[in-house]
Amino acid sequence: MIGLQDDSKGGFRPPGKGLATQEAVALLAAHGPNSIPEKPPVPVWRRFLAQFKSPLIYILLFALLVDISIWYFEGASGFPVEGFAIGVILLLNALLGVYQEGKSEAALSRLKAMAAPNTWVMRDGHLVKIPSAGIVPGDIVRIEGGDRIPADGVLHSAEGLLVDESILTGESVPVEKRSGGELFSGTLVQRGRVYFEVVRTGSASAMGRLAVMIGGIERGRTPLEQKLDVFARQVSKVISALALAIFVSGLLIEGVDRLGHVLLFAVALAVAAIPEGLPAVLTLTLALGVERMAKRKAVVRRLSAVEALGSVTVIATDKTGTLTENRMTVRSIDCIDEARLLKAIVLANDADHDTDAGDSLEQGLLEHARSRFIEPAAIRERHLRTSTLPFDSSYKFMRVTVEEDGRKVSYLKGAPEVLISKSTLGADEKKEWEGRVERRASEGYRVLGVGYADGEADHGITFLGIVMMWDPPREEVPGAIRTAMAAGIKVVMVTGDHPATALAVARAIGIPAKRVHTGEEMRGMTDDVVFEAAEDSAVFARVSPEDKLRLVEALQRKGAVVAMTGDGVNDAPALKRSDVGIAMGKRGSDVSREVADIVLVDDNFVNIVAAIEEGRSIYENIQKFIRFLFSTNLSFVLLVLFGSFGSFALGLVDESGALLLPLTAVQMLWINVITDGLPALALGFDRNPHVMDSAPRPPKQPLLDRVAVRFIVSTAVLKTSFSGAILILAPLAGYTLIAARTVVFMFEGVAELLMSYPSRRVSVVPSTNMVLHASVFGGITVQVAALGFEPLRVLLGLEVLDAGAVAAVAVCGLSVWVLAEVVTKLMFRRSEPHVG
Repeated sequence: MIGLQDDSKGGFRPPGKGLATQEAVALLAAHGPNSIPEKPPVPVWRRFLAQFKSPLIYILLFALLVDISIWYFEGASGFPVEGFAIGVILLLNALLGVYQEGKSEAALSRLKAMAAPNTWVMRDGHLVKIPSAGIVPGDIVRIEGGDRIPADGVLHSAEGLLVDESILTGESVPVEKRSGGELFSGTLVQRGRVYFEVVRTGSASAMGRLAVMIGGIERGRTPLEQKLDVFARQVSKVISALALAIFVSGLLIEGVDRLGHVLLFAVALAVAAIPEGLPAVLTLTLALGVERMAKRKAVVRRLSAVEALGSVTVIATDKTGTLTENRMTVRSIDCIDEARLLKAIVLANDADHDTDAGDSLEQGLLEHARSRFIEPAAIRERHLRTSTLPFDSSYKFMRVTVEEDGRKVSYLKGAPEVLISKSTLGADEKKEWEGRVERRASEGYRVLGVGYADGEADHGITFLGIVMMWDPPREEVPGAIRTAMAAGIKVVMVTGDHPATALAVARAIGIPAKRVHTGEEMRGMTDDVVFEAAEDSAVFARVSPEDKLRLVEALQRKGAVVAMTGDGVNDAPALKRSDVGIAMGKRGSDVSREVADIVLVDDNFVNIVAAIEEGRSIYENIQKFIRFLFSTNLSFVLLVLFGSFGSFALGLVDESGALLLPLTAVQMLWINVITDGLPALALGFDRNPHVMDSAPRPPKQPLLDRVAVRFIVSTAVLKTSFSGAILILAPLAGYTLIAARTVVFMFEGVAELLMSYPSRRVSVVPSTNMVLHASVFGGITVQVAALGFEPLRVLLGLEVLDAGAVAAVAVCGLSVWVLAEVVTKLMFRRSEPHVG
């Protein structure tokens, strides 16, 4: 074990060269990965059985039991066609559910790997960033404020280290840690930077032992899933009442001796009228959507964010690294004593001089010092630290006290106005320097103040000057901001930078800002005034994390749906309070990533807009297959109701003497599950390039809005009218009643497949979907096979059709498709809420 003597005088530096790579590999093999043990995967057979735990499936199982029982008690003669068909459908539905769950879990596993934390460790004498799962006992780890401690360890050196151990102890007060003290995995560094040696990892660590003891945590259902559950239950109640009415009516018409037939049909109609494929399609759509987000550098940590993304009306974004490149370079220095200022920016600096570990601003300062022939390592060796006050947003500066010529000297860097106010400058000099800061900030520079003081002090400062740092705006950001504004989304910049800098950058990237409001001004405003300020200026500067939280709450009280970005430990409250919390993947702290809904892999604002676009697209695809499936189901209900009434009025019966129905239970189940299943799944692959051309969706908008209901009713009535006409005209043309039913069956199957096209163009016009084309072609092929393949034809109770009947099916199917497209196009033109 390395020595744990107090090495604070050596500055913020590692205590040794760390492990050799080969040694670390051997230790990893011996101790296993540094991760919390996960529950073993659920066996396939258990997943298969779980597919039957649904009220809708219970109805089908009941129907299967009824059919088999009736077949058995009637002497088991013949083959139980309907029971067999229901059994096959149950089996296929369960297999589909298992497949969709597998795809969804695989997608979430890939996302989990992308969002896995990384940690700086010493390997072979150099700091390297590795996945936290690769940490082994004996590693020397560097962490700082906002990081979760990745493993149990012993402190080498501690500089103002405060650790929140409430996750283990329940105590809310942070604990101050000193050299030689223990750190525990899962606890949070609130302030300070530290190197520590790892002693326990994985299940042997404090957090690992706790996780093993309490077991895994089950994932809750998202609001969207809950909304769909409520929606399905409401529909189920209506359909169940309808099925009961049909059952009672059937008994009155058919008599008690046909109880089994009537019961089976009523139950099958209820099942056919409810989209039992909805959960599987929803699972696939969400999985595909979050995978597409991941490809666009936005990793979804909570699926509940997907629904909220489609309703976002305000993006409150940081500036540095999100709107800019986070590539801080020193453009110029305005100083009194350049030599001492260069020394100050090297000493009051925690970035590692050999790697890119540390803040980009501090790395930029070190790079400038090197360009002026100052070697950071040599300066730090000659001026050993005695104490450190880490930077904090509450006081806006950092102080480092070092030994210099036998005495203590403190070097400070931070907000210029703060250091100027604490300096020994006269009133006129302070005013002059403040004017210089204002001028340079108005040019878009990030201005940094530098000074020093005798002893361990942060007052009575000798002001050394200002450093102008340039962080260029990202080239792609102006286009993304235009896209967001065109989509009805307000973009608000919220930054800790100088007001003039913030305003200059905002104007450069296209945020319309008349003026800047500061955090100090916000504290004197009411919520109404804060909201008006956001609407008026869209730029807030010199804000604290508390100000961010206040802004989020003020916007939400006015009905805004807010997406908030953050990267620091103190940003966690605002991220958690916002509707969609977005953490930075590169520079973000562990705690900000933990509370966030989405993590941006590359910290780029463009990907926030891309995530919103994908969120809208996912929701749009969900509405597409709801429209598509319910159009089918309502058509069945109308067809059976009116067809049954017509058969009763005309006295039509089938070969068994029962009332002739437009479709049998098996035929309806076939179309609802087998034929319609493929297009419903394929709609999840739709891409919607124009989804950002409309206003944000109101968060309380029902799944079936007015436009969707109009589409469902109009297309269902259209299909039912054609089916009714076939039932009337086919016998007049010389076809038998069973042949007429066969024509209706073929027409309904083909029409439903073609109806997938207009159902996807109600709100937006999507891109070409080759998967949908293939699924429609495959569905038509299956439908033709049902007629041409004798076992299927017998199973479904169909007759072979002649060329005239086949032509009639084709003409009617194409006609209803064209009419539905016309209706949809007119509906789209009237109903689509465009912006701008």
